[in-house]
Amino acid sequence: MPSPNARGFSSPIAINPSSPTASLFSRKKSSTAMSTAASYLSAVSQADARARKLTDTDSTTSTPALSLSSSVTSSSGETVLDESPLDNRDGLTYPKVPPTSEQVFGTVHTEFGHCGNEDHRFTAGFKPGDQWKPVIEQEPPHYILLSTYVSYLLLIVIGHLRDFIGKRLRPSEYKHLMKQDGYMALNSDFDSFYTRRLKLRIDDCFAYPTTGVPGRTILLIDRSSPDYNRTYVPVGTRTRALNISSYNYLGFAQGTGGCADAVEEGIHRYGVATCGARLEGASLDLHTQAEALIARFIGMEDALVSSMGFATNSTIIPALVSKGCLVISDELNHASIRFGVRLSGANVRMFKHNDMGALEQLLREVISQGQPKTHRPWKKILVIVEGLYSMEGTLVNLPAIVELKKKYKFYLFVDEAHSIGALGPNGRGVCDYFNMDPRSIDILMGTFTKSFGAAGGYISANKNIIDRLRTSGHSGAYAEAMSPPVLIQVMASMASIMGISIQQHDKAAAQSQQVIAYPGPTPSTALPPWMPLVPTMIDGSDGKMRLRRLAFNARYLNRALRRLGFITFSHDDSPVVPLLVFNPGKMAVFSRLMRTRATPIVVVVVAYPATPLITSRVRFCLSAAHTKEDVDTLLQACDEVGDLLDLKQGTGERWPLQEIMSRAVEIVNELP
Repeated sequence: MPSPNARGFSSPIAINPSSPTASLFSRKKSSTAMSTAASYLSAVSQADARARKLTDTDSTTSTPALSLSSSVTSSSGETVLDESPLDNRDGLTYPKVPPTSEQVFGTVHTEFGHCGNEDHRFTAGFKPGDQWKPVIEQEPPHYILLSTYVSYLLLIVIGHLRDFIGKRLRPSEYKHLMKQDGYMALNSDFDSFYTRRLKLRIDDCFAYPTTGVPGRTILLIDRSSPDYNRTYVPVGTRTRALNISSYNYLGFAQGTGGCADAVEEGIHRYGVATCGARLEGASLDLHTQAEALIARFIGMEDALVSSMGFATNSTIIPALVSKGCLVISDELNHASIRFGVRLSGANVRMFKHNDMGALEQLLREVISQGQPKTHRPWKKILVIVEGLYSMEGTLVNLPAIVELKKKYKFYLFVDEAHSIGALGPNGRGVCDYFNMDPRSIDILMGTFTKSFGAAGGYISANKNIIDRLRTSGHSGAYAEAMSPPVLIQVMASMASIMGISIQQHDKAAAQSQQVIAYPGPTPSTALPPWMPLVPTMIDGSDGKMRLRRLAFNARYLNRALRRLGFITFSHDDSPVVPLLVFNPGKMAVFSRLMRTRATPIVVVVVAYPATPLITSRVRFCLSAAHTKEDVDTLLQACDEVGDLLDLKQGTGERWPLQEIMSRAVEIVNELP
């Protein structure tokens, strides 16, 4: 761990292609600022140390309400995660104004941005009586579509020509695609064509090596390619960049704080290794406690945890449906759902994304016609949707689906991998967002890899279903159990969101657990007695602050991008914001320009086959760890790069960037 540093955040925004390793943070040259910072650095560090002590009730651990902007706040003194000799960056600059004792934050600024401005908060939720408004997908001009198709056509033609000529002039480079000594090639040149001739050209945009905590910022390990993206060589430097690419929605991916303290204590007690398959008698008390806490958090009777999010769907769905059953799936459902349905042997029909009219028409058809050939009634009909679609940023129209469920009597499975923890006034997912009873849904699935900063997934339903899945689901019989540190991270982060009601460990307290209303706080008896509880976890202020910061950031970025003229598909309250670039060449250039700015920004670019061929996009993933100034930095970068690449093809009124930034609070709070 490097020495403490109390420098502030600087955000230069000019594009600087000549400096691919330019630092996100620069040091101020004023000797006065350095002297001032040195004078209060010791006091800040001591105050933060006091805040971390559980027995010190006088220290300030929650973010206070400040009139200052988030760029003029202090740090805990641990503002630089890595200043090794390989990292030639300057770290964080000093804040302009020395903080007072009330402005001390218990977080590392690079992991979770300091923001004491209460105006930069919002509570997201679907208000009773509001009418659901689907996201309108705008179409780009015809010349954008034409140029996109032409781009793919040129890439395909040139790629096949290179394959044809290369096999004859340089056969040694195509050995893996040609017959050798009587053996057929393991890989077909046609099957691998997309990877070799299209993806390889933009491969530097993917799988960028990183180190450290993927929080508000992330540390990139710089690399270069001497052979056109076939291989990469580290150049020996690192770049700290603004991280808009991680699913760290609530910012719980931290190396310090209440959750990290709980995990550290748990490692001392349980170790770090996994503890074997659940059915082999290797379950710990932590598994039972975690499943009970998850069920309470979700608002269901019981829950079952799995050590892998993808496997939660792919191993549980075959235990729910089989031959003679029908699965009705949204056309944009995740690959884990599709894989699980294939394994189940059930019939599957798809409906147009979030189109309730198409879903109802399909329900009428399949119920009236029954099974193919025999026309017997289906054993069961299971409709599977996602709460928040990760590639589109759209929310499911849950009220309408529940009404159809009452009318047509099917079972409903909702995948909340991206919505749990990230949506709703209380962070309980789409049911909380729409103010609906979670028990109106038959099965709720979710993962811990996003909002909770952990790993694995869960299935939550009534006790009869969960008991059945424990024996018939493949994950219970064949998969390893979740490791203790992961379980503790899940429990600590959930407790931080829920808040904790302190109770005595007696029979009356145990009985009272059954009557706590969803989504109320969890009793302390539901947590391990040894788990350290900081004041902000007990009163729930930490979780509430994270939820409100995420809601503000998501709403601000979504609406600001549309006012700048970009085409986006996402709902206003979605922390996943796809910006459509269409052309595959523009997608690569966008990623490179953002990464090589004076303030490097790491983004995710997505193309076929993850999306339709012509809808390549940049997918921004926001976090509660970001400040309003971070979103401003992103908007300014998008504004400049968007003009350069001709990406502003959206309709509607456009605002200048400075007006958007100055009226951010008004934009967030205005009615849709």
